[in-house]
Amino acid sequence: MSSMKVLITGAAGQVGSHVAELMLARGDTVLGLDNFATGRPEHLPAACRFAEGSIADRDFVLQAFENFRPDVVIHTAASYKDPEDWYSDALTNVVGGANVIQASKAMKVSRFIYFQTALCYGVKPDEQPITLSHPKNPANSSYAISKTAAEDYLEISGLDFVTFRLANVIGPRNVSGPLPIFFSRLRDGKRCFVTEARRDFVYAGDLARTVVRAADGTGHGTYHFSSGKDIAIRELYDAVVEGMKLNDYPEPDVRPLGPDDAATILLDPSRTFEDFGEIRFTPLSEFVPRAIDYYRSYGVLGEYTHLKLKPETPNGR
Repeated sequence: MSSMKVLITGAAGQVGSHVAELMLARGDTVLGLDNFATGRPEHLPAACRFAEGSIADRDFVLQAFENFRPDVVIHTAASYKDPEDWYSDALTNVVGGANVIQASKAMKVSRFIYFQTALCYGVKPDEQPITLSHPKNPANSSYAISKTAAEDYLEISGLDFVTFRLANVIGPRNVSGPLPIFFSRLRDGKRCFVTEARRDFVYAGDLARTVVRAADGTGHGTYHFSSGKDIAIRELYDAVVEGMKLNDYPEPDVRPLGPDDAATILLDPSRTFEDFGEIRFTPLSEFVPRAIDYYRSYGVLGEYTHLKLKPETPNGR
């Protein structure tokens, strides 16, 4: 296959940077866009062309597209830091998403790759595992609402697209969710809490390899990127403790699920396996130590989560 020109939004983020590395390694030309709200400059591969700016800036997006003229667009950029910051979520995820989609139409991009949250189905889905026919019910967080709005725009755009609705994607460069939170609290000698919830934790590198195949033309429409299996969040906690090689096991505070907590959000990946074939899912024991090495080298950017966190108790738990 001849080399492609690939534009990646959010190229300094976890997923975008992993995809950029794979594309560049095989000889594609990559232009990355990022405003560094959560992305980090050290994530950008040296060979990646780059333009700093916000995708909510329509002129910035149009100029980048007109100058680069991409064959494929991989749209990983997203706002998610603060569940109360509806303005930033709507601006980046909805307005920014619409800008990138319309610029792709104007430049006649051959393929568009999007990423959607499993929270688009709600925190109390009607079935487990969740199938692709499950109705969207994103009114649980600003993040889910705004990501779903952009996906809706994509579906009416007329572009040839693949949208991946994601399990919990983690690994090195992961700046949100339980992995960096467990690491930073254990590093600082603070006690962690875990709930009885279960999640499907998948490695960002495994997703990146699948995205490259989608960019090359595999699949069309909506897919679940999921291993099809969930584990207790405590298993992730234990993997972090083991990876940090702590002398003593810090017993976590085990809390029951709250009324708004999802016991599990497990996606049915059968269509993905049918169209993309066998996907090797890297086990926690392999990629959690890589994430720990990353955090020790670069630090933890923030303890972000898409949903509201319960306040800490006075003793700091």
